[in-house]
Amino acid sequence: MSATSTANATNATEQGATVWLTGLPSAGKTTIAVELADRLRAEGHRVEVLDGDEIREFLSAGLGFSREDRHTNVQRIGFVAELLASNGVKALVPVIAPYTDSREAVRKRHQSEGSAYLEVHVATPVEVCSVRDVKGLYAKQAAGEISGLTGVDDPYEAPEEPDLRIESHTQSVQESAAALHALLTERGLA
Repeated sequence: MSATSTANATNATEQGATVWLTGLPSAGKTTIAVELADRLRAEGHRVEVLDGDEIREFLSAGLGFSREDRHTNVQRIGFVAELLASNGVKALVPVIAPYTDSREAVRKRHQSEGSAYLEVHVATPVEVCSVRDVKGLYAKQAAGEISGLTGVDDPYEAPEEPDLRIESHTQSVQESAAALHALLTERGLA
């Protein structure tokens, strides 16, 4: 039985998918992913959140922030996400993934394996992110302590046609997670 026919034979709580939440640092990606994960688990879905900081610590230790290293990091995360998705897990991936070609390579991997993949752009303006500054990165960059901050002095290529665009600065975390849940429901994944 092919992966596609297997997926069609399962119900929404058994079907895996990758939901990639891309956006600037402090955009709200992880907060939305955790909120959605709680809701999906309550409905009986198997869910994993592949947080970018945790992945860097455990799976991509030693990688820097050059374009090549960022690409390698995104591909590693995409591989793990697809593996989970192909085994019936909803993999929620709140990872910046600043380059279009890196995200597209992950999408193509999912397509070739017959796994559902949704790209969500958490489109929070840099001005809002720098005020939130959850990890103090914007303050460190402004003080000259770090460079290469995505969206400030390193590029961020926003998705042109994401499956969903969330403007987290104009709605609550719960509203953002609900919009994403609605998309999953519409696609037969929740």
